[in-house]
Amino acid sequence: MSELLGRLVNADPVVLRRCLHEPAFNTSIGQVRTIRYQVIAEELRGRLAAGEFAAGRVLPSEAELSRSYQASRVTIRRALESLRAEGLVDSRQGFGWFVAAHPLRQSLARLGTIEAQLEASGRRSERRILGFGFVPAPPRAREVLGDDTVLEVRRLNLADGEPFARVTVWCSEALGAELSRSDIERASFLEQLPVELGGASQTIGAAGCEAVDAGLLGIPVGSPVLVVLRITHRSSGEPVLVSEHVFPGHLTEFAVELDQVDDSLTPRGLRLLEAEAGAEETRRFAGSAGDCPRRRPGG
Repeated sequence: MSELLGRLVNADPVVLRRCLHEPAFNTSIGQVRTIRYQVIAEELRGRLAAGEFAAGRVLPSEAELSRSYQASRVTIRRALESLRAEGLVDSRQGFGWFVAAHPLRQSLARLGTIEAQLEASGRRSERRILGFGFVPAPPRAREVLGDDTVLEVRRLNLADGEPFARVTVWCSEALGAELSRSDIERASFLEQLPVELGGASQTIGAAGCEAVDAGLLGIPVGSPVLVVLRITHRSSGEPVLVSEHVFPGHLTEFAVELDQVDDSLTPRGLRLLEAEAGAEETRRFAGSAGDCPRRRPGG
């Protein structure tokens, strides 16, 4: 290899082209590329093992890694693919590459807190209050709660020290007046409200992450996020909270058990067979009755 490289120094174009087509030269270049991606994969593996990137954390982009390691994106991608084959990293459209992690499975069967679901899955839960104060009610909160002024609380939920969800809660003015920032830092709204809760209704949709949330959640702008809009009400049915929850799409999934089967889902074939069997039985009965000789009067 060194001999071939030496021949390239100050070589004229004819010699250069000849060297580039020599099998030994091409084979050596291929070996260097193979070794390079393996070296990069090993370095990234070490950084993952050292905890530099936590589970679920988005990795630097291929372009950033390419600059950092002074390697082509093809080489970087090959290194990342080898780590994916080991189950260490994964990728998703819109996110790029991230440290492999099992998404939190959130049940929709009952009303609960993010903290409780994280702890039930064995993860350490934290909350950071980003904002606390009374504000003019946004349109949705005004429509649901009927107040022109509401208590707005913005928080960031973390799982094992990593951003997991951005949550904004709007509370009716009367109930909000009984809460302090320290109350909300200590426990969730659901645990603090001095009313009996009856449940909640919520809708779940997908969106591209906006810049502010991207900065809080540590994901690229435009990344897929799950957006949950929830209305929590007391046992009497009166709404008391409106909240918005934004989850990075690769960190959570929602599950609901469907216990009952609608009558329309009964296999149609079974109903047809039963109907045909009943009709055949009716025909046989009618036929046998018609075959019986009639008794003559007085006979």
